[in-house]
Amino acid sequence: MLKGVRMRWDAGTVCTNCATTNIRWADSTNNPTSDAYWKVATDGIYGDRWGTIQTRWSGSGKETIDLGWSITATVDAGGNPATADFGTSGIHAVRELAPRCDNISTRAAPGCVLPYFSPTYTVDTNLYPAAGAYYWLMQQKMPYHEGSVRWDSLLSYLGTDTTVKNPKTGQPWTKDDSRGVVCPDKWAKRPADASLGTLSCDEYAMATTHESGGFPGRNQVTSGDQCAQLFADKVDGAGNFGIWADVRTATNGPSGKEPCGRASIPEKQNSGAFSNSYPAPSWRMLDGDKFFVSNPGFDHCTSVHTTCAWREIGDTT
Repeated sequence: MLKGVRMRWDAGTVCTNCATTNIRWADSTNNPTSDAYWKVATDGIYGDRWGTIQTRWSGSGKETIDLGWSITATVDAGGNPATADFGTSGIHAVRELAPRCDNISTRAAPGCVLPYFSPTYTVDTNLYPAAGAYYWLMQQKMPYHEGSVRWDSLLSYLGTDTTVKNPKTGQPWTKDDSRGVVCPDKWAKRPADASLGTLSCDEYAMATTHESGGFPGRNQVTSGDQCAQLFADKVDGAGNFGIWADVRTATNGPSGKEPCGRASIPEKQNSGAFSNSYPAPSWRMLDGDKFFVSNPGFDHCTSVHTTCAWREIGDTT
């Protein structure tokens, strides 16, 4: 007969700047218990015990914390203890369950995330259809399809903690450095119908990523002229508009081999699609963290070689 069972939870935390509490045991109704021991006669064969341990990080900069846990159980009837090893922070190569804590952002309190998870930034294509159409088109046309969920191609965030330096200033590389290459102040935006309002230079991939044409990396160009050239303009008298090839630089339009995009997009669309809060601090993104960009108003589009109309999200027609 089993009689009673006693369990021990062995938690292993590898962290330089952490404080870990002692384990707190409780039953299924959260009543504290002295330990993880119960009798079949009084607690039933399915009686629950819950163990809670809190690990609090108090460091500076950033730190990845490894967590591990195992359980050892003994029974009153005697015999050798049985141990179940529930693992650690995942496969060593990726440590997918290892939280990373930081206090780097000046716009958010210290906190922790699981950086192995790659979030998706969803552009509100109901409000910003021109920008969404441009981003969708570039994701399909760029050689590596950066940011596309469909192509499973991630973007890498350019954080303030980057180790890449601007050789001219010796300071960490910034989004302004990237934007200055692709969208310099002297660039003349492609004129469009006045109904679109003030136009601005919109680059893809964004200046806040390692995949920007201005960033010293795989897609680096020496001038925005080497990017795919596009612009937004009216399509008809009903006020509809679309994305067109800007042939001022490339007579035949984009070839599909360009590593970046540069487009004249309405200012409200450009600034609204990616607000200053994206994707930090709410996501706690640090340099090199991966993410996707979704453009749901164009998810139904299947080819860049045919005309595809914007679809309002929530519209079932």
